[in-house]
Amino acid sequence: MRIDVLTLFPGIFQGYLAESLVRKACDKSILGIHLWNWRDWAAEPHHSVDDRPYGGGPGMVLLCDPLFRAVEAVQAQGNGGPGRLVMLTPSGERLNQTRVAQLAVEERLVLLCGRYEGFDERIRLGLEPLELSVGDFICNGGEAPAMVLIDAVARLLPGFLGDPRSADEESHSEPGMLEYPHFTRPREYRGMEVPQVLLDGNHEAIRLWRQRQSQERSKTGRSGT
Repeated sequence: MRIDVLTLFPGIFQGYLAESLVRKACDKSILGIHLWNWRDWAAEPHHSVDDRPYGGGPGMVLLCDPLFRAVEAVQAQGNGGPGRLVMLTPSGERLNQTRVAQLAVEERLVLLCGRYEGFDERIRLGLEPLELSVGDFICNGGEAPAMVLIDAVARLLPGFLGDPRSADEESHSEPGMLEYPHFTRPREYRGMEVPQVLLDGNHEAIRLWRQRQSQERSKTGRSGT
């Protein structure tokens, strides 16, 4: 998969892309991530990307022209077509695992990271992106949400996880269901013991226990409290 990220702060992504499974996926060409600063498409001499809002009010609004021209130029790059355009915005559809799975089969994603008071409304109307939110809260910009989206999508790509079964039993792999609890060594820690069923070697009993635990967690909440 190719992912293009349009942002005013590409440096934010450098540490993220240099570590862990995302770096390994890029090294193996499972994933290709391209960073673009859309200020490069802003008009000279000042390369401005924002201006005061019509009607007054606080903050600055992102200009149409630099972003339109940046998106059009980036979409013309590569051989995979324009790709699926995604705008990270608090007003977007709440991201969930079903949507992640749908995006994971795309050949290319183009992500728009907002800043300041947000996008001029004509960017949404004219480019018609898929609008996504990672939650009902506000970040300083779309970069952190973009990394969340990349992380979630990438781990569904063939070859990304060492054991592809890892993604099959996770929380939200089945809509509305949370994953069962996990335990490892030692068998006892500060008075807390590993459930005996996990130690007996009866795989059917373990499967049923995990199923019940998953169902219970899904009913009561994230931690069962």
